[in-house]
Amino acid sequence: MLSQKDLEQIAQKGIGTRKVNYKLRDWVFSRQRYWGEPIPIIHCPNCGNVPVPEDQLPLLLPDVESYVPTGTGESPLAAIDEWVNTTCPCCGAPSKRETNTMPQWAGSSWYFLRYVDPKNQEALVDREKADKYLPVDMYIGGVEHAVLHLLYSRFYTKFLNDIGVLDFKEPFRKLFNQGMVCGRDRVTGAATKMSKSLGNIVSPDDMVRDYGCDALRLYELFIGPPELDSIWDDRGIDGVYRFLCRLYTLVMSNADKDIQATDEMIKVRNKMVCDITKRLETFSLNTVVSGFMEYTNKLSDIAKKDGGIDKETVETLIRLLAPFTPHISEEMWQAYGHDTTVFDSNLGWPAYDEALTKDDEIEIGVQVNGKLKCTVKLPADVSNADAIKAAKEALGDRLTGNIVKEIYVPGRIINIVAK
Repeated sequence: MLSQKDLEQIAQKGIGTRKVNYKLRDWVFSRQRYWGEPIPIIHCPNCGNVPVPEDQLPLLLPDVESYVPTGTGESPLAAIDEWVNTTCPCCGAPSKRETNTMPQWAGSSWYFLRYVDPKNQEALVDREKADKYLPVDMYIGGVEHAVLHLLYSRFYTKFLNDIGVLDFKEPFRKLFNQGMVCGRDRVTGAATKMSKSLGNIVSPDDMVRDYGCDALRLYELFIGPPELDSIWDDRGIDGVYRFLCRLYTLVMSNADKDIQATDEMIKVRNKMVCDITKRLETFSLNTVVSGFMEYTNKLSDIAKKDGGIDKETVETLIRLLAPFTPHISEEMWQAYGHDTTVFDSNLGWPAYDEALTKDDEIEIGVQVNGKLKCTVKLPADVSNADAIKAAKEALGDRLTGNIVKEIYVPGRIINIVAK
């Protein structure tokens, strides 16, 4: 990018001139409909366009039973004479109100400010509350909607900052654009936006009827990374439904058992909370679901071996699962003797002990000249010398020739180069 000094030198030498290009263009702000914020302008035959006095704001829509189109291209408000006809606030002459209303993004560009102070009748938002709770931590929306709405919200926020209403210039700290769930074209089979005309829509009512809303919700999260477009597949929801059936069976079969927690159960519990929490914090929602599947399988194997799972581990699983499948989680929570909802348990999100998420023993691949020959189980804190020694013992007669180099990448691989 050229600096200001470069531009000045180019102009002085007469080899170019400076020009500013704008991509933004004027946008029609008005809409010819009833449902929208009225534009506070009065049209006076003497004074022209006069703003509604500030002490008469906000200007409210009239309360009517019907607001059908006028048929003339005008807003439905134009047909409501008792609202349209008024007097000029400057000269008192008979005048008419502006009958067009503001577009939908006029209100949606600042509504989030009211969330922190919705009952304030004196100001847009209390400054102290705005400073405490705003700006918004995360903006989530589809890319088709978020781009323009984000632009409008920034305009409004910067204006409100300029006039001293807000102390920040950006409305949102972080943006997350979600992908779209697509269907397949009935003719070509290609992924495309779901549409009635293409006949590739999926009825959520049918899915809820056949699988339940928990399975539908979980499959929507599991279908793919949330930031990318995904293709709906009926076979996928069938697999998620079978998983929930297995999980439900595991949990309910332990409800009446008094199992003492083993070191293995405690470690799996802490690793489960750690993994699910970290995946959730990074919005990797599809891997959160796969994590539930992974740990359900691990707990099922432990239950077969030890006769069941301790109550704390099972209840931790239910609490982790509850935001994703609230109905089945609530039923399982009650089965464990709780008379309050899992969300009102005052337990909060499960915590984990970092020290208990680390494996005491790890499995390491052993290579000879870059080719995998076997694996060895070693203490997680094994030294370089002990790792190499264990690898040689595991290789036995398969290690021939003169050893040129011995490499141990901690926690990953052992490679011995021999000629």
